[in-house]
Amino acid sequence: MRYTITAALPYANGPVHIGHLAGVYIPADIYARYLRLKGHDVLYICGSDEHGVPITIKAQKEGVTPQDIVDRYHNIIKDAFKDFGMSFDVYSRTSSETHKRTSSEFFRKLYDEKKFIEQESEQFYDSKANQFLADRYITGTCPKCGADGAYGDQCEVCGSSLNATELINPKSAITGNVPELKKTKHWYLPLDRYEDFLKDWILEGHKEWKPNVYGQVKSWIDSGLQARAVSRDLDWGVPVPVNGAEGKVLYVWFDAPIGYISATKEIRNDWEKYWKDKDTKLVHFIGKDNIVFHCIIFPSMLKAEGSYILPENVPANEFLNLEGDKISTSRNWAVWLHEYLEDFKDQQDVLRYVLTANAPETKDNDFTWKDFQDRNNNELLAILGNFVNRAVVLTHKYYEGKVPEPQPNAFTAFDKEVIDELPIIKEKIEKNIETYHFREALKEAMNMARLGNKYLAETEPWKLIKTDTERVKNIMYIALQITAGLSQAFEPFLPFTAAKIRNLIQFDVIDWNLIGQCNILKPEHLLNKAELLFSKIEDEQVQAQIDKLQATKVSNTMNQFKAAPQKELISYDDFTKIDIRVGTIIAAEKVAKTKKLLKLTIDTGIDQRTVVSGIAEYYEPEKTIGQQVSILVNLAPRELKGITSQGMILMAENADGSLSFVQPNTIVKNGSEIK
Repeated sequence: MRYTITAALPYANGPVHIGHLAGVYIPADIYARYLRLKGHDVLYICGSDEHGVPITIKAQKEGVTPQDIVDRYHNIIKDAFKDFGMSFDVYSRTSSETHKRTSSEFFRKLYDEKKFIEQESEQFYDSKANQFLADRYITGTCPKCGADGAYGDQCEVCGSSLNATELINPKSAITGNVPELKKTKHWYLPLDRYEDFLKDWILEGHKEWKPNVYGQVKSWIDSGLQARAVSRDLDWGVPVPVNGAEGKVLYVWFDAPIGYISATKEIRNDWEKYWKDKDTKLVHFIGKDNIVFHCIIFPSMLKAEGSYILPENVPANEFLNLEGDKISTSRNWAVWLHEYLEDFKDQQDVLRYVLTANAPETKDNDFTWKDFQDRNNNELLAILGNFVNRAVVLTHKYYEGKVPEPQPNAFTAFDKEVIDELPIIKEKIEKNIETYHFREALKEAMNMARLGNKYLAETEPWKLIKTDTERVKNIMYIALQITAGLSQAFEPFLPFTAAKIRNLIQFDVIDWNLIGQCNILKPEHLLNKAELLFSKIEDEQVQAQIDKLQATKVSNTMNQFKAAPQKELISYDDFTKIDIRVGTIIAAEKVAKTKKLLKLTIDTGIDQRTVVSGIAEYYEPEKTIGQQVSILVNLAPRELKGITSQGMILMAENADGSLSFVQPNTIVKNGSEIK
């Protein structure tokens, strides 16, 4: 069987993070590696998506060209994927000449066959910048939640999808100018013409697709499809290849998926058999935000063109959150792959394992550093690493590192039970991978290591060696065959670890069919000395990552802070009536049955008085004693929870809502006036 496997093209305006890996690239890589091990003809395709408004905005902010931006991030992304073992056959880019030519030819064929609708519409125009404004070049107040800074296509505060014309008080992000509506001509793909095709192909023909994919597609189709623009007014992208289209480029959603095809052309002269041969199975791996593009729009484009195969499946994952919060590149709330390797050198497979074991296959899942630590220490280290290490160490201890000669006629019922379980585990791994249940497939692979641990624990060769040396030979022989099987079974999931195991057992063959066999390593085969596959992750390492995220959260809060508007004016005479003194807190206690209130005794220099203050969430009572504070002493007394409060201490409210004392930067006499 021939397979064309595509992984969504990452956007080249920033590095990649764990959400990308979990949602798209690890599942796709597992699938591609597995199919290759099974002997299939596989082409695994990816590349950088290098067109679109966010790239031009980033370039403008940095004072560089869009090409500078995509060159920088293309290389960062490509290197990160390589470091994490992504086995792409090609990692291309949509700014390549091959892609420009391919997408232009694709557009031109549909244009010549009158598959597009050409029409005028009103769009925002910045007369000062002398250009039409794409959605991301327009900002304003969100009509749904009232937040400022919403974009013309989305409000990032409430998440609502918007049209630019819905924004309240829209402004150009280029000049700050108020834009005007102006007519412009564009070409549209009439998706409504493909509704019947999509209903028949997906809703009737692919009911086996994942529920999240099938459900979203059905919702779109049931709502009625609308014509979608395939061009836009920009100077960065693939120019629209027709006369009268100056200053217009192909819309990024149109040209990006064609990048799969152009990438294939770059490495295969026989590229057409991977895209046009009915014997080829096309599978798109994407995140849920790309479902509509890969299940409705791109298939409609392929159907309109007429000569391409359609995807057999689109196993989209949901989103991965980070420590209970949505991953966000703009807020730097992410674990970036290149930064991970700086802190966890040569531990790519630990992350691959955790992200697969916790993959958001059916619902959004959460990555936490504590779970990362637990899975490494309690699963990788304690189960897989422990079994392989014991098998190799005992072989060196008893047999000078050589596989012992077994006596199959002396295999016990338990030996045969363990041996018979191996092909059953293999079959379960296969079934789960082939149905895109990678979490379960990984669990079954780990069950092989669990089986090995159970076998050694129950047979106890370290005890038997004193009384039954022949029995121990059979035990260690079987344990080593399981070890060899693990070196194959983990190849799709943990390729670096699988290679380490093969190095330990000095076995460089990679063959999926070996899993389940009990004669992989022959008697007298020499093993290398034992080396640990995994190292323990300490609490300090995890805390450092949590602290880094916390610092990011604080920084984001500060950056987003906006000062409250000035209050109404008061007269100078009003101001002179205010009597603020410096005082020292000499006693403090929590007010019973409240969460926020502290009862403070303050030496004001005038007297000692009681003040009830709502600061208990931010200050422990004992830590306030001895602190000098600013206190409004001529405020009329007020009863709070049965306590007479005689004044008010001044507090500064931070951007995160916490409170801090307003106090002199050096010790001054109690009673000193603040003027």
